[in-house]
Amino acid sequence: MKLSRRNFTLGSTLALGLAGFGSKSAQAADIAPSEARSVAKQAYIYGYPMVDGYRILHAYFVDKKSPEFKGPWNQVVNIPRVYTPDDKAVQTPNSDTPYSMIGFDLRAEPIVLTVPSMEKDRYFSIQLVDLYTHNFDYIGSRTTGNDGGSFLIAGPGFKGDTPKGVTKVIRSETELVLGIYRTQLFRPDDLDNVKKVQAQYKAEPLSAFLGQPAPAPVPAIDFIKPLIPDQQKTSPELFNILNFVLRFCPTDPSETELMVRFAKIGVGAGKAFDVKTLSPDMKTAIEQGMTEAWIDLADLKKKIDAREVTSGDLLGTRVHLKNNYLYRMAGAVLGIYGNSKEEAMYPVYAVDSASQKLDGSSRYTVHFAPDQLPAANAFWSLTMYELPSRLLVANPIDRYLLNKSMLPQFLKDADGGLTFYLQNESPGDAKETNWLPAPKGPFMVVMRLYWPKPEALDGSWKQPPLMKTQ
Repeated sequence: MKLSRRNFTLGSTLALGLAGFGSKSAQAADIAPSEARSVAKQAYIYGYPMVDGYRILHAYFVDKKSPEFKGPWNQVVNIPRVYTPDDKAVQTPNSDTPYSMIGFDLRAEPIVLTVPSMEKDRYFSIQLVDLYTHNFDYIGSRTTGNDGGSFLIAGPGFKGDTPKGVTKVIRSETELVLGIYRTQLFRPDDLDNVKKVQAQYKAEPLSAFLGQPAPAPVPAIDFIKPLIPDQQKTSPELFNILNFVLRFCPTDPSETELMVRFAKIGVGAGKAFDVKTLSPDMKTAIEQGMTEAWIDLADLKKKIDAREVTSGDLLGTRVHLKNNYLYRMAGAVLGIYGNSKEEAMYPVYAVDSASQKLDGSSRYTVHFAPDQLPAANAFWSLTMYELPSRLLVANPIDRYLLNKSMLPQFLKDADGGLTFYLQNESPGDAKETNWLPAPKGPFMVVMRLYWPKPEALDGSWKQPPLMKTQ
């Protein structure tokens, strides 16, 4: 297969070519403050996940001074440990599987990922997330098996066929992409085996994979500084960052009219959104629109707490989400980069059986009957997070979760089932093996079912209630 500069850069040329156009700000636009408020609300719901995702990509692959920095673009970076409370870039992180990460810059040419053959019972996955925060595809035990192979990740400008030696071509809507590897750790003493698997994860440009000359280089990206999480909630500067991110996102046909509407307040690929030029009325209107977006999210959160809406509804492909941007925002706020439901399900405990919020000043239990353990083909876990940060909880025994691999050490009930204790202080030596330490204040607990069984997906298996004890 011959490489062509045209194959690789059409999308990036179009996106970058927009940079000099559309500089009209909301102040100059012919739009009333009342309409600007409505547009801002819609644009904020649409853009918040993208801006928050950019914040993480910037920390991982751009800002070398960030404590979260992983490495340069287009290189697999292995993290041969599980996440701890010291990891603070991503909300509700998984602490079951050592991660590997790669940030793709697909403007010049596709990247080929090669994965090794591994044991049939070791779960692994590579979650591919675009700038919209869509999980657009997977490589791994569930989708491609454990026999290994080479997979081509292509940006929107790539028009080539499947090259020789490539198992599958996977296409992204956006030019920048995040790849999240999860490799199952069976036990603490299994970590060396995980490291051996991670060492065989490989990424290389298509030209190198084919042994052909590389295409001409593309211009370096002048990345802008992201906002911190608190600023993202209230600062209209978020729209300027959204405009930057949209440069790498050729407009999907389903969103053409939406982009025309957003342009009324200066939101669009490469447009200028200068907060300092907004009139007082327009600035107030835009801030009100942002506030209203959070009100809508709070209403949705009530449905999530009541389990009327699940994490499986909030995460997935564009087709799965059906352009439900409030769902996409909720997915980012509650657990950005969570898996699609076919790969993992996340039953959440945000309230107890009496619908009261969880707090470490109280004590709770969760009981699983012998035949009602979480229905997962790979493994399950129960992980504690403090609120409002949604980060792991530091505790005296350095235990952040309970999971399937710990089954041999758990104390079983008289009926053969399991009772877990969720509280701030130890439940006593006899029960400490079943203890999930909680913070002193508010918290939430996330159950994870990796590669859920059909009974979990169809709802016939249900998570047991979380009970407050005296």
